[in-house]
Amino acid sequence: MILLLAAASALGPVAMQIMLPAIPIVRENFGISTGTAQLTLSLSMLSIALATLIYGPLSDRFGRRPVMLTGIAITVLGSGLCMLAGSIEWLIAGRIVQAAGGAVGLVLARAIVRDVYDAADAAGIIATLVMVMVVMPMISPLVGGELLVRYDWHSIFYLVAVVALVMLVAMVKFLPETLTGPVAFTGVASMLRGFASLFGSRVFSAYAFNVAFISVVFFTFISAAPEIMVSVLKRPPNEYGYYFVMVPAAFMVGNYVARSLSKRMGILRMIAMGSKLSIAGIVIALLLHVAGFIHPLALFMPVALTTFGNGISLPNAQAGAINEFPNMAGSASGLTGFLQMGLSALAAQLVALLFNGTVYPMLLLMLVASVISLASFMLINQPEDR
Repeated sequence: MILLLAAASALGPVAMQIMLPAIPIVRENFGISTGTAQLTLSLSMLSIALATLIYGPLSDRFGRRPVMLTGIAITVLGSGLCMLAGSIEWLIAGRIVQAAGGAVGLVLARAIVRDVYDAADAAGIIATLVMVMVVMPMISPLVGGELLVRYDWHSIFYLVAVVALVMLVAMVKFLPETLTGPVAFTGVASMLRGFASLFGSRVFSAYAFNVAFISVVFFTFISAAPEIMVSVLKRPPNEYGYYFVMVPAAFMVGNYVARSLSKRMGILRMIAMGSKLSIAGIVIALLLHVAGFIHPLALFMPVALTTFGNGISLPNAQAGAINEFPNMAGSASGLTGFLQMGLSALAAQLVALLFNGTVYPMLLLMLVASVISLASFMLINQPEDR
C-alpha cells in the first residue's frame, strides 16, 4: 500500500513538471507568447491547489478508496485531452483536468497514512511519501527532455496517461478502504466551516504555513533556475539536468535523516533544524554571488543544502498539521495542500515578473519564503516532545 501511496502522491507533481522542457516547443508550435505558454504550468498548479480543497472533505465523507480511484481516472482523462490537443486552449484545458485529477494523491496519501499509523510512526511514513513526491517531479523534466529528443511533445502525455492507467488498475486491486468513521459532508458551507475551524487552531496554522512556504522555496527555484542557467550563467540547457541532480539527492538525504531521527528527536526539533539549514543554504548562495562566484556550483550546491533542510522539516511539519485533527485528516491534508500549491503558483509567476537578468530576485524570494516558514513554525508554543 505504501508503494501505491508513494506513486499516487507523485503523480500530480510529475504530470505537472514533466512538461517543463516542452514549454518553449509548445510556444513555437502554436505561435504564442511565452506568457501564454507559461499558463500550461501556472494554471495546472492552480488547478492542483483548488482540487486539494475538495478531495479531503469528500474522502472524509465517502471514503478514501472511491475518491482516490476517481482522481486517478480524471488524470487519465486529462492526459488524453492533452494528447489530442490541436490548440493551446485545448492543451491548457487538458492540463487543468490532468492536474485536478493528479491532486488526489497529494491529499489522500497523507490522510490514509494517518488512518493506518499513529502520530509517531506517521512522520516516518510521510517522509517516504514526501521524498517520492518531490524527487520524482525533480527528475521528470529530464525524462520529458529525453522524450522530446526522440519524439514530439505529445509523447509526454502518452507516458503520463499510461502510467496513470497502470496505477488505476493497481489501486482497484490492492488499495483498501482505511476510513473507519465517515464525517458527514453537508455542502460547501460546511466544508468552509471545517476549514475555518482548522485555521482557528494556531498550531495547525503554524504547521500548515511552514509546509506551504517550504514548497514556495522549491517552486521558486524550479521556475527560475532553467532560465538562469541559460541567460545568466551562459550554460547550454542540457547542463541544467546534470547540476540539478544534486538537489533531489540532497532532499532524499534529508528525508532519510527525518525517518531516522524524528521519533528520537521529536517533530518540533526536526522542523527547527531543517528550517535553519534551509535559510543557511540560501544565504550562502547569495554571499557567493555577491563575491563574484558566477558558476552553476555556486548556485546548486547551496540550494542542495537548502533542500536537505527542507527534506528534514517538510515531512515532520506535514505530520504535525494532520495530527492536530485526526478525525479531519482528509480536510487538514487538503487545506495544507491548497496552501502549498496556491502560494507556490503565485511565487512561480512572481519570480518571472521580478527576473532582471540576475540570480538575486530568485534567491531573495526564496530567502523571504524560508524566513516566513521558520517564523510560522515559531508560532507553535508547544513542548518539544509533542
